[in-house]
Amino acid sequence: MSFAPPISRTPREGHAVPAEVLRTIREVEIKARILADEGFLGGYRSVFRGSGLEFEEVREYQPGDDVRSIDWNVAARMGVPYIKRYREERELVVLLAVDVSASSWFGTAALSKRELAANVAALLAVTALRTNDRVGLLLFSDRVLEYHPPRRSHDHLLRLIRALLFAEHERAATRIDLAADFLGKVAKKRGVVFLLSDFLDHSGFETPLRMLGRRHDVIALTLNDPRELDLPAVGVIELEDAESGAIRAIDTDDRALREGYAESMRQRRVERLRAFARMRMDCVDLSTDLPYVPPLIQLFSTRTRRH
Repeated sequence: MSFAPPISRTPREGHAVPAEVLRTIREVEIKARILADEGFLGGYRSVFRGSGLEFEEVREYQPGDDVRSIDWNVAARMGVPYIKRYREERELVVLLAVDVSASSWFGTAALSKRELAANVAALLAVTALRTNDRVGLLLFSDRVLEYHPPRRSHDHLLRLIRALLFAEHERAATRIDLAADFLGKVAKKRGVVFLLSDFLDHSGFETPLRMLGRRHDVIALTLNDPRELDLPAVGVIELEDAESGAIRAIDTDDRALREGYAESMRQRRVERLRAFARMRMDCVDLSTDLPYVPPLIQLFSTRTRRH
């Protein structure tokens, strides 16, 4: 695969954005800011701490200071205890890799998987920027559609939200391996990669994703819809494969068919979880019919305990 320079299809500076588009972007931004302030920000900050510590000053010890920070060499010279203070190098690079293949448009609940991904990615972007991190975005299907290099500004945030909401709608499959290869080439500094996808990928992504995980902290956020896991008994229906266009008629009143379908989807989930376990990669299941903040907070809590 050849890698072109960074792609951005958002409007250029000075180009007017339609009022309805701007209104939708603002609504998503406001929702993300509200959710970030309601306990999400603290969990994110405690887990993703930055790249290190930078020396700030030496000052005299004060009651309440951590005795482990006392500089005994300085204390011996001065005759009273002194401590070294450091400040965290907060800036992280956060990369949002979002699958916008045809299957992401599926949704039978309040949201489609695509809309769920946009809301989650917007929340992560807002939270990262609030903690002084830089955020980048990759949109992919069976190819790289858009790449916005990591930056830190409000205008950049709005461009990312617009890209998430209004990316091209095309019939295309999922190629996580290509997305992983692309990020491995363009992301030189170690960062946190949130990979949002339904992982309906038949190309084999474990090896390239494992390689990406050697350089970056990769977290898989799996997008699900309840009707992908359990077929209702509603008679004969036609199902269309969003990525290939193939259409098949099935009789959902057939109990054996429904049970076979459910077992197949259960097995697919088990195999996916095993792959993440082999890669030692954190993963979170998200669903279009459930709130997405609680499982993310649970992820932060689990990582905090583990660390």
